[in-house]
Amino acid sequence: MAAKFHYGGQALIEGVMMRGRKHIAVALRAPDGGIVTFTEPVGAIYRGRLRRMPFVRGILVLWESLILGVRTLFYSAEVASSRETERLNPAWLWFSLALGVILALGLFLVLPLLVVWALDPFISSSIVSNTVDGVVRLAIFIAYLWVIAFIPDVRRLFAYHGAEHKTVNAYEQGAALEVDQVRGYSTAHARCGTAFILIVFVLAIVVFAFLGRPPLWLRLLERIALFPVIAAFSYELMRLSAGHVKNIAVRTLLTPCFLLQALTTRQPDDGQLEVAISALKGVLDADAE
Repeated sequence: MAAKFHYGGQALIEGVMMRGRKHIAVALRAPDGGIVTFTEPVGAIYRGRLRRMPFVRGILVLWESLILGVRTLFYSAEVASSRETERLNPAWLWFSLALGVILALGLFLVLPLLVVWALDPFISSSIVSNTVDGVVRLAIFIAYLWVIAFIPDVRRLFAYHGAEHKTVNAYEQGAALEVDQVRGYSTAHARCGTAFILIVFVLAIVVFAFLGRPPLWLRLLERIALFPVIAAFSYELMRLSAGHVKNIAVRTLLTPCFLLQALTTRQPDDGQLEVAISALKGVLDADAE
């Protein structure tokens, strides 16, 4: 008997992508008000034996999420850009992605290290120094989410994120995939990417605390090298906790993850719920074929 598959997705520009056992489905709100949908099979490597290997699957899921996320985000941007007089240039989108990665490294790795480097003359313990680095990183991440939530387009993206969560929650509880049924479910979910990032950052504080105080450039390289390992372990922790989310102790431990999702989700309107439901129905139908 096949193991239960956990459906999940990602918010896009005016849309939602849902990932299934064998397919992905994308549903987007077109400029004319209709819903554009498409499905495609998931590559064999992403649904084969490696996908079931602990720790290895975490790295694989991260890579797959990046590839699928970029491709579907580009597609959603192209659909949305038909509102304008010119279509978006794919080269510009790739440049924007590369710039985003560089800025993320600067914000969440380089900046915290520079802060600690400035404070190091006043810190006698390497454990305290590295802990401060992790706390600063986490504070910057939370502040970043809080600031971008003031951007109208980001708020709409967060509303689609909320719609994705409500739809998956409704499906997992056996509710009918109809707007009036899905509307009442929570915008928080234990397997959310926001929760995953929080777990990564918290584990990184623990791991990096014991790395000593080598030169600044070496500290940066250590963090870049160890983040994939920490991410793989974090993925296993998230899977384990999500499978026992009804346990009061586990749910208490997950409370910070749910609270952080209040920054990255918004209550969706019925139109956004309709899009998320279309995406999930699309992937369920494709997987059933």
